[in-house]
Amino acid sequence: MAQVIKTPSWLTVGTEFVTVRLTKPIEANGVKVDTMKLRAPTVRDIRSAQAGAEDEEQRELGLFASLSEVSVKDLEGMALKDYTRLQTGYFRLVQDDEL
Repeated sequence: MAQVIKTPSWLTVGTEFVTVRLTKPIEANGVKVDTMKLRAPTVRDIRSAQAGAEDEEQRELGLFASLSEVSVKDLEGMALKDYTRLQTGYFRLVQDDEL
């Protein structure tokens, strides 16, 4: 029996993007935003993030910055709850629901 995964109300999942509604606006690229959009990663994105990182935390921050087209500094200024939402969105985007 397949387990049904409920999508949180703050998350919109598409085939190529996820959109995460933040609990409080942040400044991203000099603009206040209350949502963040992550595009689906490519193998190149993963390899690039791994090549430029000293540890797993830097790798993830670099990857998320690239996928959302914001700076690492912008992500570092997020509330932890919102960063956790971003992580959740990323993992929902890359999982294969058909398995």
